[in-house]
Amino acid sequence: MNDEKDRIKRPRKWAIWLSPRSLTGRLLLAAGLWAGAALLLGGYILSTAFRDYAADRFDERLYDALDSLVGVTEISSDGLVVFTRSLSDLRFEAPYSGWYWQISTPGQDPIRSRSLWDYELDVDFSHDDVVADMYQTLGPDGQRLRVIERDVMPMDSEITFRYLVAADTTSEIEQVALFNQLVSMVLGGLGLFLVIAIIMQITFGLYPLARIRNVLGRIRSGQQKRLQRSFPPEVLPLVDEVNAVLDHNDEVVRRARTHVGNLAHALKTPLAVIANEAALSKDKKFAALVSRQVSRLQRHVEHHLVRARVMGRARGSGVQTNVAEAVAAIVRSIKRIHSDEVLKIEQKIGNDIVFWGHREDLDEILGNLIDNAAKWCHGHIRISATNPLQGEFETFILIDIEDDGPGVSKENLRDIFERGARLDETKPGTGLGLSIVRDIAEMYGGRVVPGKSDLGGLKLCVILPTAPADVAAN
Repeated sequence: MNDEKDRIKRPRKWAIWLSPRSLTGRLLLAAGLWAGAALLLGGYILSTAFRDYAADRFDERLYDALDSLVGVTEISSDGLVVFTRSLSDLRFEAPYSGWYWQISTPGQDPIRSRSLWDYELDVDFSHDDVVADMYQTLGPDGQRLRVIERDVMPMDSEITFRYLVAADTTSEIEQVALFNQLVSMVLGGLGLFLVIAIIMQITFGLYPLARIRNVLGRIRSGQQKRLQRSFPPEVLPLVDEVNAVLDHNDEVVRRARTHVGNLAHALKTPLAVIANEAALSKDKKFAALVSRQVSRLQRHVEHHLVRARVMGRARGSGVQTNVAEAVAAIVRSIKRIHSDEVLKIEQKIGNDIVFWGHREDLDEILGNLIDNAAKWCHGHIRISATNPLQGEFETFILIDIEDDGPGVSKENLRDIFERGARLDETKPGTGLGLSIVRDIAEMYGGRVVPGKSDLGGLKLCVILPTAPADVAAN
């Protein structure tokens, strides 16, 4: 039965969502790619803008510090730098605080802020810095410093003093990193929200297609005849075309059934006349030949009459049939037919086992199978029915008919379903029963699987559709 489960198993919903071949998968993929690209581009723009803003603010503080340093100093007449007042920023006082200043002149030791302690910044006097210049360098303890420097030359003096202010960029880098982390978290949350919104939008937008699928399922099961025109205008042309196809299919089936029925009934009377005439013939050899051929033709006519009767109502009737009740009625009839035999017929069928089809078709199946078992058994027949496909796979029921007869060899198992096939001519019958059973089961989307019973004889397993869970509950 594992093979049957694999054959009937439907794809899981998440697999459909992830499939690039589905409309949902394509819409989700396209919207996800565009949203992801937009979020990445937005994150890059925000990060770049904040980094530039932080760098500009950092440079402004360096400019302000340099202007303050120049403002609180003056050059004395003997060429010495004199502070008129102290700098207000206390960071220049704490050793290795990350903020430093230095005033240098060629050939003399530089004047340094207390924060530099015993460290001296390198100054390149090979070029002039009349206009403030900025660059990166390493400072105390390997600090990455951003430096601004400018040359100051007092009036009536040929000595150039280079004023320099430097600051550790670690705090700026940390601020940018913190901002990027915050942006990543916010955009990540926004991306998740967008994905949820996209899924909701796709689900809502494609809901009419899901409704069409559900209604088609109800049409297939016979609960509804046609699609109603209560769908959005975008899908109404599809609805109309589907209804037109259903109408055409019904007309084709009706005509086919009528044609087959008419043809079969038209043949029955001439065949009966021929059979009667052959029986009256004095030529026994000729009469036997005609009788055999007429019998074959009658079997074919009967076979196609059964198919014509079942065709069109299978898998679309919307009718439920209780299997236990049908089996009980058939067993009573079989016992009357085989009243000269002692038959032990076990019935293991729950009252909740339901066949999704007409009672007449189930009777045709069960009657042929149980009658076949009664012909070949030594006295013991077992009939059981189960719902093996639970939950998501609760779609089909299994009906097993077993006997303790001689059984059928593996080589002959395939032949038992052939029309007119009779493996033992000593038993009465036309050889059509199992063929009819197979045809009816296949018309309902099921099948018949032969095998060996643990009773010793033949086991025939019929797989038939059961009522959907929501219908069966009603």
